[in-house]
Amino acid sequence: MLREVQPHSQGRTKALFDEEHQFIAPGLQTIALLSELAIERGTGATLTDLDGHTYLDLNAGVSVASLGHAHPRYIATLTKQLEAVSVGSFTSRPRAELVRLIADLAPGDLTRTQFFSGGAEAVEAAIRLARSFTKRTDIVGFTGGFHGKTAGVLPISDVDWKNLIGPLPTGHHLAPYADPTRFAGSEAECRQLAIKELRRVIEQDVAGRPAAIVIEPIQGTAGNVVPPSGFLRDVQAVARDYGALLIADEMITGFGRTGRMFGCSSDDVIPDIMTLGKGMASGFPVSALVSTDQIMAAKPFSLPSASSSSYGGNPLAAAAALVTIQTILSDKLVENSARIGGVLHDGLQTLATRHRSIANVRGQGLLIGFDLVADQKTKALLPKEKCIEFFKGCLADGLIMMSYTPRVRVHPPLILSAEQANSALAIIDRVLERFEAE
Repeated sequence: MLREVQPHSQGRTKALFDEEHQFIAPGLQTIALLSELAIERGTGATLTDLDGHTYLDLNAGVSVASLGHAHPRYIATLTKQLEAVSVGSFTSRPRAELVRLIADLAPGDLTRTQFFSGGAEAVEAAIRLARSFTKRTDIVGFTGGFHGKTAGVLPISDVDWKNLIGPLPTGHHLAPYADPTRFAGSEAECRQLAIKELRRVIEQDVAGRPAAIVIEPIQGTAGNVVPPSGFLRDVQAVARDYGALLIADEMITGFGRTGRMFGCSSDDVIPDIMTLGKGMASGFPVSALVSTDQIMAAKPFSLPSASSSSYGGNPLAAAAALVTIQTILSDKLVENSARIGGVLHDGLQTLATRHRSIANVRGQGLLIGFDLVADQKTKALLPKEKCIEFFKGCLADGLIMMSYTPRVRVHPPLILSAEQANSALAIIDRVLERFEAE
């Protein structure tokens, strides 16, 4: 059981946070700014700050730390690779093993992999690949989607500030994502209307000739939003009808996060292109683009150096990804994600029957969301300042969770235990009691 921590207005943690903020640029992640944490070390699913306060981590670097913090096998593998060679694009044993393993695990004929440094880079590469193959230009994404902050993906990333930075690339379009929590009718009606609108966007805005449709099987930044069953399959059918490729952005949902190896498996969908990252290397900055032999051969994408990356897939990155995926398999972390995700999901459902401030509990595996609401009947979302109070209440009780907006996101390490899940639920319960009493 984690001991309760007290706010750290004084101490080494706050002092280092303040010192860094004299020089670091603004615009850091909100969770870092609001928590004012300075972390000394991590162990498993916990983090400890410079003052010795230990927190249960339901954030995992935003779905990144699949193996938790300081996993001994991960440390040993990266240390050994550092002592050998860590940079370069030459073939290495870790990369050769990694591409074969990904080919074995990826659905269908997705057997060709290229590596990059981060998520936006991989999604941009996927768009270039789709354009190379189809010889078309236009891309369709979805409202609520997030694929990164570079110019090549900002047009299909639903962030409110993107138009304030100047002109963005043209040829990108947004269709409504099927979000049952923001739809008054049934899930089937939600799904049907979203597909109808997707077809309208393609026919009216894209003139019926899209290069690709880019979709997250579950939308992460929007609040871990799970679409109705069959929605992804319908989107694939639309892509087929209009000669477009389907790009599944599995940056968050890949490698066990949803209780399945890949998020698209929930609808039995095999995309044309898949982008992977985050939890794939348990924190090491590497991402991947996976597709078929035929699609990957398209020019100009396949020309020498046309799809390469200076850092993606280097020996150290490959070793990090390889040991992470191997450990996910050997330690049955996909199954653990499904099982412990069920504990959290059911526990939150129970809390929603006892607390007026929780609604719309949703998720698959260890990718869970719920809403902080002012009224459970209308499901009107709480204002952000009240959510920040809830976030700080959880933090003071030893729980790190993305709960500073009404759409709360829960994505702990895949190694989370049932005891830790129940500890988290107890903290949320306790904080809600105080929160609602006020």
